[in-house]
Amino acid sequence: MLAFLQQMVTFAADKITLSRIEPGNWWVGMKNPELQLLVYGENIGLTDPKINIPGVTLNSIIKVENHNYLFLNLIISDDAKPGNYSIEFSKDNKVMAKRDFPLLQREWESSNRKSYSSSDVIYLLMPDRFSNGNSANDSVSGMFEKPNRANPGGRHGGDIQGMINHLDYLQNLGFTSLWSTPLMEDNMESYSYHTYAITDYYRIDPRYGTNQDYRRLADELHKRSMKLIMDVVTNHCGLNYYWMKDLPTKNWVHQFKEFTRSNYQISTTYDPYASQYDKNINYNGWFDTSMPDLNQDNPLLLTYLIQNTIWWIEYAGLDGIRIDTYPYNNPDKVAQWSKSIRREYPNINIVGECWVHTSQEIAYWQTGAKNYDGYDSELPTVMDFTLHDAYSSAFNEEDGWSGGMRRFYNHFTQDYIFPNPFNLLVFTENHDTQRFNEIINNDIRKYRIAYTLLFTVRGIPQFYYGSEVMMGGNKNKGDGDIRRDFPGGWPGDLHNAFIASGRTPLENESYNFIKKLLNWRKENPVIHSGKTMQYISQDNCYVYFRYNNEKTVMVVINNHDTEHRKLDTKRFAERMQGYNYGYDIISDKKITDLLVIDIAPKTSMIIELGK
Repeated sequence: MLAFLQQMVTFAADKITLSRIEPGNWWVGMKNPELQLLVYGENIGLTDPKINIPGVTLNSIIKVENHNYLFLNLIISDDAKPGNYSIEFSKDNKVMAKRDFPLLQREWESSNRKSYSSSDVIYLLMPDRFSNGNSANDSVSGMFEKPNRANPGGRHGGDIQGMINHLDYLQNLGFTSLWSTPLMEDNMESYSYHTYAITDYYRIDPRYGTNQDYRRLADELHKRSMKLIMDVVTNHCGLNYYWMKDLPTKNWVHQFKEFTRSNYQISTTYDPYASQYDKNINYNGWFDTSMPDLNQDNPLLLTYLIQNTIWWIEYAGLDGIRIDTYPYNNPDKVAQWSKSIRREYPNINIVGECWVHTSQEIAYWQTGAKNYDGYDSELPTVMDFTLHDAYSSAFNEEDGWSGGMRRFYNHFTQDYIFPNPFNLLVFTENHDTQRFNEIINNDIRKYRIAYTLLFTVRGIPQFYYGSEVMMGGNKNKGDGDIRRDFPGGWPGDLHNAFIASGRTPLENESYNFIKKLLNWRKENPVIHSGKTMQYISQDNCYVYFRYNNEKTVMVVINNHDTEHRKLDTKRFAERMQGYNYGYDIISDKKITDLLVIDIAPKTSMIIELGK
């Protein structure tokens, strides 16, 4: 009996299959000549690989405790040529598996690629909720969750083709960059529409389209001189990832004796008194029961994550990156990830989600910060959540030491803390926060002054889909309610906000306001990179200037509910001296007398000063 069992083990070991090589291709001419391949298949770790690629050296083979994995470290020399080559896997001198491995020619040099900056305005959308351009991919064989528009937390069918169909709409509005929440495969049984529980890092979720569709999206944006930003998740993956059923190594993910959720205490990173216990739970605890925490201390996994992001940048021609839950990653390892991406693409911008509530905490995460512990995140851009917090209440308050417009004045006084305040992402809302129109109770006056401010202060403005038509949603009812379907994005929708005739009068008013401001902003570098001078808000009225050697723009915001303000401009002589008239781009009216500026309640003005 024992001999029979031993024989069965031998037969099992003889069965060798090759399921995956990741990445499935690479490029010649990359700055980093090193490439790590993850090879997966039954007993593939028992084979001897051979690389049949001229100019490519198999530098080392790493065999891990799981025989279903191999890791191959290659060196791609400058002499390597593009072509379709092969990799063989042999056992006892017999080829057991073989796989093509294309080496491609790079289509553009990284040094020539421009990323998003303060000259851009970013449109953030959730693809499942924006537009269904291809109903044939709503339900796909092998994907667990099927479409159900009646379920706020279910899949609704939006896709890449729907995004492509409406790029002209976004361009006409004045947006220059598109950030889509993740599009990689999320094959979880429920709540998969948000796609933050990725189950294949190298595959676009087929319910959104194909890898080729994603590349086509980038191409269509580039035809319009617009940019594509990919949402990347390195902290966690989805529980249904293939490796979760067959881990390459025991420490591939963080494991506990029982389920342990992150404490979400980002402050433990820079708290000088933090316990190692609390730090570990923040970094290593799972984000959710369906989202295992990836262990970036494992060098094989960290390299996998770095290469995956580089692969997508090169494959699709990406213009920028947004990284999810940055501070829940291992701080040193995620900084290594950022540094590696920027080494290959020196001009690329990466914005990190660092959801904290003081300027000091936000500044800690921007590269170049003079932190007491010497930490450098290597992260060029961070999200200005403190400014977002001000938006959450300021327009419903009277002025005071800290309320109303004083919130904004006080916030910008802290800009000395940031290594680069122009490279902060500024926003009123996103896919995780309360809808701004819920906060202001759909008040068009508050809407206009809020977005006047957003589009004229320093930083990179980000705008959440549907807000151009004052789309609502209440986070207190669940995330699904702040992620409603864009009206008109589905065949048969009775309400179509993509076209003027389908919008209500209020929707057209908000749409036209955003369009006017964005297309004006696009042509005014003074807003992109000009200096700022602000004046202490008085009587809930806030005045600031954006200026450079060519132009001075005066922004006036009266946040009072009922009272006109007559501003004696002698107070602003430092910036207004020598100017004889102004032109308010919001009202399209010339101002011939600059001595006193009369502004109605809950109104904003953007005044281009002239001599």
